[in-house]
Amino acid sequence: MLNKLFFSLIALCFFTPINAQEDILEKINEIAIVDQKVMMPMRDGIRLCTDIYRPKTDEKVPIIFSRTPYNFNSWGDGEERTRTAQRAYEAVKRGYAYVVQNERGRYFSEGEWDILGVPLTDGYDAFSWMKNQEWSNGKIGTLGCSSTAEWQMAVAALDHPSHACLVAQGYGAGVGDVGRFHEQGNWYRGGAEQMLFISWLYGVEHDKFKPRIPQGATQEDLQRISRFYDLAPENPRVDMLDALSHLPIQDIIKNINGKKEIFDKMIVRKPNDPDWYNGGIYHETMDLDVPGFWFVSWYDVSSGPNLELFNHLRNQDNDNADNQYLVIAPTLHCRFTRATENTIVGERNVGDARLNYDEQIYMWFDLWMKSMDNEFKEKTPRVQYYTMGMNKWQSSDVWPPENTDMVSYYLSSNGGANSLHGDGTLSKSESNEIKFDGFVYDPMNPVMSHGGNVCCTGNAIEGGAFDQRQMETRNDILVYTSEPLEQGVEVSGFIETSIYVSSDVKDTDFTVKLIDVYPDGTAYNLDETIQRARYREGYDKEVFMNSGEVYKLEMSPMSTSNYFDKGHRIRIEISSSNFPRFARNLNTGGDNYNESEGIIANNKIYHGPNYPSVVKLPIVTKNIENE
Repeated sequence: MLNKLFFSLIALCFFTPINAQEDILEKINEIAIVDQKVMMPMRDGIRLCTDIYRPKTDEKVPIIFSRTPYNFNSWGDGEERTRTAQRAYEAVKRGYAYVVQNERGRYFSEGEWDILGVPLTDGYDAFSWMKNQEWSNGKIGTLGCSSTAEWQMAVAALDHPSHACLVAQGYGAGVGDVGRFHEQGNWYRGGAEQMLFISWLYGVEHDKFKPRIPQGATQEDLQRISRFYDLAPENPRVDMLDALSHLPIQDIIKNINGKKEIFDKMIVRKPNDPDWYNGGIYHETMDLDVPGFWFVSWYDVSSGPNLELFNHLRNQDNDNADNQYLVIAPTLHCRFTRATENTIVGERNVGDARLNYDEQIYMWFDLWMKSMDNEFKEKTPRVQYYTMGMNKWQSSDVWPPENTDMVSYYLSSNGGANSLHGDGTLSKSESNEIKFDGFVYDPMNPVMSHGGNVCCTGNAIEGGAFDQRQMETRNDILVYTSEPLEQGVEVSGFIETSIYVSSDVKDTDFTVKLIDVYPDGTAYNLDETIQRARYREGYDKEVFMNSGEVYKLEMSPMSTSNYFDKGHRIRIEISSSNFPRFARNLNTGGDNYNESEGIIANNKIYHGPNYPSVVKLPIVTKNIENE
């Protein structure tokens, strides 16, 4: 074996003190055969850099495979590298080989990188290579969160015979079209650009400027080089809030001197561009016939499409429709294991949200890759979901939970719902009189994002639940609030919103936010959505507005599980911007991404007879309290 971690660790000790990274590597060396910088060949001759950790045994073992665009080089400091080493140790300790690989073009892997590790054949070829190793039992399970999860669905749809199961966490950027969601991998929500990928691409896309290892370098050379140089340049830190404010949008990365080639080709893609269907994104037309264990977060950017995908897979006509399981945690993106006895998400304490994640995941792997009769299916609920406000884990056989009724709450006012101090109400009774609430949307002075269901935006947005009252003093936010609840209600599932709107411009956006208002007035955001008016009739065409004409908008659904306790109020906010969570609509009817000047829109929300603007809440009747 070319690579002996023991000798490498001794060498490191002469130069640096023992730290957590070195300690875990020493532990791995005691129980594992370690083969680093294996250059796994793909069908086109490109080689992908791979580290292999496998038990010291003559028996054939199953494989846990993690494929990533991130740096897992085990030499040097870094949270991701320590996590990789810890995962490898846990897997080997349980009798699995752990294989971690960089996507093509990333770090020591050859080739050119693109989002989601295209081509898809790389994943298939990796399965074939691992299956044929003399130490492999031919069964492979995939594991990862975020970019290490998002590639799994489209590759699973290729149906490699060795792909035994998958564990995907925070996987929304791998979901294209599914059911009511048309996000194209989190690039859009309701036809409006989600700005997280601009920040993310600035942080990760720097390969053009890195030194290149000569193609065909030996494994020994790569191991030696990796111990003092890991091909991990870091772009200069920038004020991402300031960066995302630049116009036109297409020049944001150029303006901060980032690498922009991938961004340049993606920012011009409209929601139904054929290129969305040629990459690594999974679409509902693709048959996914692999057992899946899915992990979602309430304050992630993509809880809605993630849950829609789970339901879609449960309804497929294939052998594994019944082998899909779901966990929904009250955390930020990929923060599942960071829940504590007092889990704080933003400013809100949601209680003890801990869960035995590792135990469940390894029971799942044991079931599908070791054929162990461990009663996973008998012991594990189909859906485990955490209800905020109630602050406890619950279970269900379906999502949304059984005994859920869609209860309509209608928007109403006397024409002055502007701000927290306006007269907007939310009630189960529809108003008898047609009214409208008008507000001015100036894209040069947008409503700023305050918390929310987001990730990857640097310092631009802090995700989670935050008190919205200060935001609600703006007159360009319409506020509709229910009376204090006489009994507590659990809202768990998809929140559907229909609003009737008009504007004096050709195109504009409308935003909606769901709020839990405490008796003292604290107003915590639960989820948010947006709709670009030009896509109100579908994402395959653009239909512009006529000034003053009233249109019905069906908003992309929101999702949550929240207990509104007795005395709390349910609130809906409506505006036309939530920036920089979503790109500003400049209201011109143009391409938006290549424009620098916006125009002011005078927007209206209608309610009453003929215009029943309404939010439908999934209320779980089994948990309604009786006084």
